[in-house]
Amino acid sequence: MQLSLVSEMPGLEKKVFLDVFAKAYFDRRLHRYRLKTIDGQLIPADLTIGCTNHVISQFPEGTIYKLDVRLVQKNGRQPYFLTLNHKKVQRAIEFFEYNLQVQTGKMECKTKKTVVFEKKKIHKPHTTPDIDIF
Repeated sequence: MQLSLVSEMPGLEKKVFLDVFAKAYFDRRLHRYRLKTIDGQLIPADLTIGCTNHVISQFPEGTIYKLDVRLVQKNGRQPYFLTLNHKKVQRAIEFFEYNLQVQTGKMECKTKKTVVFEKKKIHKPHTTPDIDIF
């Protein structure tokens, strides 16, 4: 259940959200784990959640967490969430079976695949010049 403690944002009408579900993913650009909100909640999906890396990096990518967040919107930037209390970030019991499958490696996480092309070196065989003996 999600509750609002303060109603200040005209767009989302809420400033603080309790019991928000978020999925961990690895941000290759920043080289660290991040959280994003998931679908099926009263908040927009795919909003980034700021959280300390050591809290969410203990479990694999795709793990779903339950946390309390505060909405932040700075001058013209895209809104995002910050965790209220890092000590209360926990794996979601409601997604116990799902999290168990992710952590045992029985479920593949849907992530964007990045393809890295390496330049192959072409090795020319070392040849010695032919010498004709008459």
